[in-house]
Amino acid sequence: MNITVLGDGAWGTALAILAQSKGHDVTLWGYFPDYIEQMKEKRENSQFLPGIILPDELNMTSDIADAVENAEIIIIAIPVKYMAGILQQKELSAIPDNAILVNVAKGIDTKTLKSPSDIIKESLGNVNYVAMSGPSHAEEVAEKMPTAVVAACADEQSAEQVQQALSTDFFRIYTTYDVVGVELGGALKNVFALAAGICDGMEFGDNSKAALITRGIAEMARLGKALGGDPSTFAGLSGVGDLIVTCMSRHSRNRYVGEALGSGQTLPDIESSMGLVVAEGVTTAKSVHQLAEEKAVSTPVIDEVYQVLYKGKEPAKAAHDLMTREPKQETPEV
Repeated sequence: MNITVLGDGAWGTALAILAQSKGHDVTLWGYFPDYIEQMKEKRENSQFLPGIILPDELNMTSDIADAVENAEIIIIAIPVKYMAGILQQKELSAIPDNAILVNVAKGIDTKTLKSPSDIIKESLGNVNYVAMSGPSHAEEVAEKMPTAVVAACADEQSAEQVQQALSTDFFRIYTTYDVVGVELGGALKNVFALAAGICDGMEFGDNSKAALITRGIAEMARLGKALGGDPSTFAGLSGVGDLIVTCMSRHSRNRYVGEALGSGQTLPDIESSMGLVVAEGVTTAKSVHQLAEEKAVSTPVIDEVYQVLYKGKEPAKAAHDLMTREPKQETPEV
């Protein structure tokens, strides 16, 4: 198949390598021409996926019209905050009508509170859309470590086409109909990963993080249900699975930002040190905090993360306030 990946970050690059390993004709698109030329010459994405050799057969371009012109599957790996600006380019009119668009970006737009599916359909029309998410660090996929994700589409056939095109002996894809739940699981887990990192930065122990993850699952399912997702989805790969890996892993950008916050660093300094690398939980925290307020859903962990990020609240005070809330009965949401 002809497969195009829009976005030359770590995840987009890893998926381009994955697709090429199956014998597809793959094109990786990046926004900056000079950096694309550097990757072509060095056969490495040194900024986002260092140490991984890019196959000679992998095509790379900064011409977006050329990248999508004959694509049968288009993987969108563009951070949510940049997605609308890039996808509204007139050059994308070259996308074939029968192409399947597979979004792998995780987040909710801060200004509009729109999901990736909303942004993509508003930018490109009523496209054949699949959301793919799950516990899948790019570094580990690029190194062919066993990984499982889920592809969601209202049209079962499209999800199965993606499943067949991208599944390998180390990358297993399940399917579901619940686009809303899969998208929300991928977005919300980043906020809880910030909280997990704060725990690490404050040198809390395993008890603390286990409690945080468990209550995070409850909040995820509660808010997800209010926004139209199936609560059972959050017990799967794009819920519990992605939450565990993002809260625990050394690869997690969001956990890293939280750890730095918990150790006393400021958000501007942390983001400055990361350069072009994006921790999507930072903007997602603002979006989901607003959505929870609009839906009148109780999300105490999300609320405290928002307070630390945007209201200058001390992490120690946030932890204290979570632990001293009014006692209540545990009611699992999943």
